[in-house]
Amino acid sequence: MRLQHLPALALGAALLACGCQSYNDRVAGAMGSFARGDFTGAEAGFASVGSGFLRGVESGTAAFTDGRFGDARRHFESAQRASEGLRDRALIDPEELVEDVLSLAINESQSSYEGEGYERVMLHVMLALTYLAEGAAEDVVVEARRVDEILTGEQELYGTDYGAGGIGHLLSAVAYELIGKPDAAYIDYRRMADKDLAPDLVGAALLRLSQTLGRRDDLSLWEQRYGAAPPVSAEPLGSIVLIGGLGLGPAKREQRIDVPVNGGVFAWAVPSFGPGSGRTRALFLEFPDAGLRVESDVVEDVAAVAKENLDDRIALIAARSAARGLLKRQLADQMRDNKRGELLGVLADVFTVASERADLRAWRTLPRQWVAARAFVPAGEPTAVALSEGGGATVPLGTFRLEPGETMFVLARALDSGVVAHVVGGEVVAPEPNTPSPISAGTPGSNTP
Repeated sequence: MRLQHLPALALGAALLACGCQSYNDRVAGAMGSFARGDFTGAEAGFASVGSGFLRGVESGTAAFTDGRFGDARRHFESAQRASEGLRDRALIDPEELVEDVLSLAINESQSSYEGEGYERVMLHVMLALTYLAEGAAEDVVVEARRVDEILTGEQELYGTDYGAGGIGHLLSAVAYELIGKPDAAYIDYRRMADKDLAPDLVGAALLRLSQTLGRRDDLSLWEQRYGAAPPVSAEPLGSIVLIGGLGLGPAKREQRIDVPVNGGVFAWAVPSFGPGSGRTRALFLEFPDAGLRVESDVVEDVAAVAKENLDDRIALIAARSAARGLLKRQLADQMRDNKRGELLGVLADVFTVASERADLRAWRTLPRQWVAARAFVPAGEPTAVALSEGGGATVPLGTFRLEPGETMFVLARALDSGVVAHVVGGEVVAPEPNTPSPISAGTPGSNTP
């Protein structure tokens, strides 16, 4: 960089020093609305910040949690287009070249954001959930395959095994059962068992399907692992599946070092993940009339996978930050050689400290964990259903009647402000008279195979 560019550099340093808000700062208001249960306000807030990918996934999660599944799907589809468009851009695209130069010279956040690997996996999870809510089981299967493809690609790229993908396998399994393909569902449940995920939920499914599919050798294997199989009912039952997100996923935070060197400064900054947040540790399907309560199992630890995925890339991120620090240090040394060196050197140091920032962009509205539970109920009979946090609040959902073989879904999110739940399927016999406003029952979409 030549000295004639110094005025622009000084101006740029001043602008950076005054206006370099992190992504966490920019979405603080929208996140506050989301955490309070104001999902419409959160959706509007996220629409004004972030990249195309983040704007789509954050707004989509807010709409989904609010039970507006069509709006959510459109947001998620927009995020998918943004992510795929960035990855498909040719290397000679002038705009991409400019972004690469800026990310190398200033910081990582100067480049467009297409989503981390785990976030692209979660995008297809959320699309699958919206299709499930809309009664499109075949589309759920398609999205679940994409979850598996992206996850497999990430694991092959970094030579690791995240032990993840449980939520994708579960959505695929229940969708296959909806469309009458229990043998395909059995494969997904078995893959969850191979990863040692959700033993209560998966064990019950494998014991049940081994009997109905006549797989006696497998049944013996699963009984050794999960205990004796209960007899399969001669009469078709109704099924209620809970899929819930707990708390908030981790936010990125900055780890930085500003080292004084030879009268100047060397700046280095990388992101790291916190642990996620939320007080709820499990959700429970409750059946007050029967005195039955079914506890959820963890099917995906989003916070753990996010941290592992970032750890796999941190060496590259750190190397790029160190390279930028070296370039900026060399620039400062050049300036100090000038006759106005002291002033220019100070400006260079301001530029170095102000511009070197870790990229803290991340999908903030994801849950910390995905959990699930399943219960079978007599078909054709009124069944009162509630949802609880165990020792916390209980949310009555109402009384429902299910057809033989029908599956009803409870899609829930537990935040510190309370539990939000939406019922998909089932016939509403008696809605709970004091049902909180976040609860919606009888969302359109047939769930009878």
